[in-house]
Amino acid sequence: MSYERFASVYDYLMQDVPYDQWVRYCLHQKEMQHVTGNKLLDIGCGTAELTLRLVKEGFDVTGVDLSDDMLLIARQKAEEMGIQLPLFQQDMRELTEIGQYDIITIFCDSINYVTDEEGIMNTFKGVHKHLHSDGIFMFDFHSIFKMTQIFMNETFTYNDENVSYIWDCFPGEYPNSVEHELTFFVQEKQSGLYERFDEFHVQRTYPVLDYKNMLKHCGFEIVDLSADFEHHPPSDHSERIIITCKKV
Repeated sequence: MSYERFASVYDYLMQDVPYDQWVRYCLHQKEMQHVTGNKLLDIGCGTAELTLRLVKEGFDVTGVDLSDDMLLIARQKAEEMGIQLPLFQQDMRELTEIGQYDIITIFCDSINYVTDEEGIMNTFKGVHKHLHSDGIFMFDFHSIFKMTQIFMNETFTYNDENVSYIWDCFPGEYPNSVEHELTFFVQEKQSGLYERFDEFHVQRTYPVLDYKNMLKHCGFEIVDLSADFEHHPPSDHSERIIITCKKV
């Protein structure tokens, strides 16, 4: 899923996203799983807001994203900070020729944009291929509770002087999927006029057991399963599930 025009306002609207919690989770799992290397692949890196935080923590990071627009912003950020950040435009389902890594991450519910099991399996197989034998793979995803009880049939709005949006959520064509229809109004700096553009996104999730089975089939063993950055097992009302696994 490409974010298209959304890339231009992504960081502005994502200021409250808990990037630092992902960083802490990553550091915690690196220590707990005794990973000595620092080479990290951040899949679905977007504008590199999380990616560059990981660089600051000492990781040797490479970013991958499907969206050229996102990667352009990521590259500009890295250049402004004086950081050399390798970036690749690739589909996470078709990873190729990007080296081997000690840690691979798919954070910020990016895996939920893969809406079929074959695509998820291809993603996991690609991660397996590019992960060192003693490395770890971490990813998070929306729970079924969040998709069906928080997103489904809801409307979210945001309004300030520079950007406004209307975000409508509808049931998708797949089980546990949501279609996001977003309408943005963004003020142009020179004219002061507001430009409208629309985005359509689809996300899908699966029961935890399904992810477990797909990981096992692709050669992974789960070493940590938690929810909402609290280091406890998921409950019926957990919103974000986080899994860490190793190669079998």
